[in-house]
Amino acid sequence: MQRVIVSRRGEGYVDVVVIVLVAMLCIALALKVFPVFMAQQQLNTFADELAREAEIAGRIGQETSQRTRELQEQTGLNPAIEWSKTGTVQINEEVTVILRTTVNIGLFGNFGSFPIELSAAATGKSEVYWK
Repeated sequence: MQRVIVSRRGEGYVDVVVIVLVAMLCIALALKVFPVFMAQQQLNTFADELAREAEIAGRIGQETSQRTRELQEQTGLNPAIEWSKTGTVQINEEVTVILRTTVNIGLFGNFGSFPIELSAAATGKSEVYWK
């Protein structure tokens, strides 16, 4: 019996099983975390598009609200939007938009699940002269 316990035969099989298990856990973690990076990229694009719309329109109003609805449909995100100004923005005045949303990382079901707040900001200058 002691000879069977001391024997190293089959040790390679155990190592392979452990390595495969660790590799699968790393892949599962990457698949759960990668969507957060995608959401951050979409949020940055969302903010840039809204700032550009405010630059072109020269105001925060109907045009920016319509663009917000379009971007929400495209991205599936529904962020909280905060503008530095409201109403008309005179030519060459800066306007800043800040977006905030929460994304839940569910690592393995409900185990290890926690929310992460993402934010994005964009700044632009108005291109419209208001008399």
